[in-house]
Amino acid sequence: MTALHQILLHRLNSGETLTFAEVMTQALYHPEHGYYGPGPRRIGRSGDFYTSVSVGPLYGQLLATLAQQTFEKLGQPGDFCVIEQAAHEGQLAEDVMNSCEYDYVIVEPNPRYEAVQRGKLAAFGNRVSWVSELATIPERPALFLCNELPDAMPVHLVRWNGSSWNELWVNVDDLETLRLDPGPISTEELAIEIARLPLDLPIGYTTEVGLATLHWLRELASGSFHGVIFIADYGLDHEELYSTERHKGTIRRYHNHQTDDHILEDLGDCDLTTHVNFTRLKEAGEAAGLKEQVYSHQGRYLGKLGLPWLATLEGRPPDAATQALLRQYHSLTHPAFMGRSFRVLLMEKEKTP
Repeated sequence: MTALHQILLHRLNSGETLTFAEVMTQALYHPEHGYYGPGPRRIGRSGDFYTSVSVGPLYGQLLATLAQQTFEKLGQPGDFCVIEQAAHEGQLAEDVMNSCEYDYVIVEPNPRYEAVQRGKLAAFGNRVSWVSELATIPERPALFLCNELPDAMPVHLVRWNGSSWNELWVNVDDLETLRLDPGPISTEELAIEIARLPLDLPIGYTTEVGLATLHWLRELASGSFHGVIFIADYGLDHEELYSTERHKGTIRRYHNHQTDDHILEDLGDCDLTTHVNFTRLKEAGEAAGLKEQVYSHQGRYLGKLGLPWLATLEGRPPDAATQALLRQYHSLTHPAFMGRSFRVLLMEKEKTP
């Protein structure tokens, strides 16, 4: 039994009621006992999962190309910068800044993460700065980068009973095991969002509702910067997400590169993640004033973004360093690896009058 499990047991036994969204928040972001709270997790071969950043520096080099394209599209403003949220230990920031000369702003609410990032990025001096929340992002033209953040935002779980949706609440049995029980919808906001879900589903169909993701995107849209927002994550469109084969939803537990649906076990010691509903994300962005620029599988988008780099390799045999980058390119773009499971969404954010 983890320390966080004991904390949640105490709350439940004291008469509190807990939605799964609250439990997921604690499991991931409790400052002492959450999966991400105490500091950056190890990613890659020796961690629990891989990301595009952990593949190698090519991903950052390609995003530096996107930064250059955005800079030119905005008229080459002198105060242009790159902004990143969910920078983890700062690896992507380092890779991007090694390939361009723009200033870099990191949105980081956790001081432990900021301390690690400052150590890693010290060589860049005053090119990099930090803000603690989206609301304090400077009023500048920018490329905003977000790599695998929405999938780690808390979600509510709901289940179809054949005539209506119930929310799943976290309860405890006599053996102190946590379980999910159907109950009433916790908020009016959640009820409004649930009304968007399809009804032609089998009894027992379970899925996620990501209110936190919608809140985040609206806050991002209201920020003072303008330019392009880049979101990369694994996710699905509406039709794919609500297919009958996903009758248990997409919420999963990750540990040591293994995944399962035991989402109430080992809380705080394992990652919890869901697929992003990109259809709903785009709808929310457009409703908040953002304009869709690109929506694509990662492989297709990065493949196109990397064409100028590939052109520089023509006519000469690749050395060992180039061969390593080509392997990274293959991992990022091939459909059998990250090319199809990850999606890329670019949205344009206009300057506020």
